Amino acid sequence: MILTVWHILLALIVLQRLIELMVARINTRKLLAAGGIEHGARHYPVMVALHTAWLVSLAVFISADAALNPLWFIVFLFLQGGRVWIITSLGRYWTTRVITVPGAPLVKRGPYRWLRHPNYVVVVAEIAVVPLIAGAWEIALVFSIANAALLWHRVRIENAALAGR
Repeated sequence: MILTVWHILLALIVLQRLIELMVARINTRKLLAAGGIEHGARHYPVMVALHTAWLVSLAVFISADAALNPLWFIVFLFLQGGRVWIITSLGRYWTTRVITVPGAPLVKRGPYRWLRHPNYVVVVAEIAVVPLIAGAWEIALVFSIANAALLWHRVRIENAALAGR
C-alpha cells in the first residue's frame, strides 16, 4: 500500500483527535476532583459514535488517490488554528464533556470574547470541510445534518448548565 497525501491527512486528524481525548480526559478528572458537575452525560457516547463514524467514512468511502482541493485544505488549516486558540483559551476547563465547576467564572478570553460556543463553529465547519477537501460532498452533507441534530441537543444542555453564570 502506498501512502498518499489523503492517508497522511487522515492519520494526522486521527492523531490530533486522540491527543485531544487524552487532554480532555486529564482535564475532566481534574474538574470533577475540584467539584465539577457533568451535565448531559447520556449524549456523550452518541457524540463519540458520530465522530468515529465520520472518521471511518472518510477512510472507507474516499479513494486514497482522490484529487485534493487546495482551497478547502487552506480552510481546514485555518480551522486548526481556531481549534488550538479555543483549547488554549479554555485551558484547564477544555474538555469534550459538559462540566461546570460551581463558582468558577465563565471564560471570556480568546474567541469566547465574541462567541458563546466557538468550538462548535469549528467542529461544524470541520465536519463539512474535511470531506470537501477530497470532493466528498455526500459525506459532508450527511454528517453535517447528523452533527447539527446532536449539537442542537448539546448546546441546549450547555446553555442550561451555564445559565447561572
